[in-house]
Amino acid sequence: MTKKVDYTRYLIILMVLSALVRGIIASVIELGNDEVYYRLYAMYPDWSHFDHPLMVGGVIQFFSLNLLFTSELFIRMGSIVFGTINLWLMFQIGKTLRDERTGFIAALLYTSSVYGFIITGIFILPDTPQGLFWLWSLYLMMKTLPGCPRIYEHRNNMIQLGVVMGLAILSKYSSVFLWGGAVLYLVFFNRKWFNSRYLYYALIASTVLALPILIWNLQNDFISFTWQGERVNMAGQTIRIDYLLTELVGEISYNNPINFILIVLAVIAYYRGKMTINKSHARVMLLLSFPLIVTFLAFSFFRSTLPHWTAPGYTTLIPLTAAWLTEKTTNSLIPNSIKTALGLLVLTIILGIAQIKTGLIPLDKTILFEEIGENDPSLDLFGYTEAGEAFVEIVQRDRRNNEMNEEVFLTGTNWFPLANYDYYAATPAGIKSLGINTLDRLHKYAWINHIEGGFKLGWDAYYLTDSRDFKAPDSTLYSYFETMIPADTIQISRGGKIAKRVFVYKMKNLIKLPDDPLQHE
Repeated sequence: MTKKVDYTRYLIILMVLSALVRGIIASVIELGNDEVYYRLYAMYPDWSHFDHPLMVGGVIQFFSLNLLFTSELFIRMGSIVFGTINLWLMFQIGKTLRDERTGFIAALLYTSSVYGFIITGIFILPDTPQGLFWLWSLYLMMKTLPGCPRIYEHRNNMIQLGVVMGLAILSKYSSVFLWGGAVLYLVFFNRKWFNSRYLYYALIASTVLALPILIWNLQNDFISFTWQGERVNMAGQTIRIDYLLTELVGEISYNNPINFILIVLAVIAYYRGKMTINKSHARVMLLLSFPLIVTFLAFSFFRSTLPHWTAPGYTTLIPLTAAWLTEKTTNSLIPNSIKTALGLLVLTIILGIAQIKTGLIPLDKTILFEEIGENDPSLDLFGYTEAGEAFVEIVQRDRRNNEMNEEVFLTGTNWFPLANYDYYAATPAGIKSLGINTLDRLHKYAWINHIEGGFKLGWDAYYLTDSRDFKAPDSTLYSYFETMIPADTIQISRGGKIAKRVFVYKMKNLIKLPDDPLQHE
């Protein structure tokens, strides 16, 4: 007699191990460009923000105790927690689709996903809360959409679904595809719901929860919708095969190449009738995933897109893939294909951390003084702590010598790397950060300027730039200050060699108030 496998027990072990590993990585890797920027959402909360809705900032606030704890680990704690919950959701979805083994395999596939384990499971991004609410919505859809609207449990689930989809939209605009997938399913397979008031209660719940987005955009001339729309505007664009290929390579990489192949094979097997699963549940997954994937693939023919935009669509297909693997493999705990996928993920993590910490692979051959490190993207996650510590010493020295006035601030002309140096340099030095440029370059800093009281004539400022993306102060900055002095150079070492340099400029005596980007758009 075959002993019954306790998959719940193995799931708990997987959840604990995943949380520990991701927590350790989160604590030893510096924050990325986007992460330090989204920290600003927590520092300066609002109904919504220029780039995205408010949820990611709220998550950072909650898990850092309103920024009482500001280390990388606490900034990212929401990703560690949500990523762990997502494993439980994957298990429940797979279990609903077929059985507990399918659920466990789905959790393993999600663990081996670069998007699931690293991008949303370690880094704190709008995709982090979106991932949680997306999977939660998928689970509720499977339990609700195929059901009868007259049954109390289904009615209750429908209202819950509306709430969760509203929270997903409050995380990221692309979550409107959740409602799109739900409506498509109801149109094709269960029109009875259109005669139920509970469907409209769910729609009202989502709308109410998404109202902060509308309120903020009404207050700001719908600038967020306009900017996001321009990112995918195909009018007047020519076909760019290079954009499409970049998107496809990104999708394969983000989802783990092994997982990507398995997902494609599983979908083919389903359409060929080679899988014995609940068709209603499979239809929910396909109608939720395909519109998102196809839409952004279509955009990529004409515009540069980002591969994580389609990632929720592929994640939706993971349980379907798990059901296919359950049928194709023996009752071994971990199928060989998943072992390979997990091995590839582990190798990626090890090489990635080694590259960030030591520069294991010599990606940059530049020897020019102001360009060293510009071809090594791993430096976007390295050197800011060291640069910040050196900058604090520079500020303290200048204060002792009365070289800069008391109302000194850090400035920049782009949200990146201003947000990095805001977190790692200006905040430890006890000075504020203000941006000088147009709205499309400053983003959130256009509002921060107002919140911090704006500029005053006579103020001094520091400007930081590094050789990874060197940009000397331009003529715009020169016009605002009486003098500008290249003051200090901070050498950032890695693996016994100089990896990049940070250049400190002193700008003395603000003689003209910068234009307000919120008034000149």
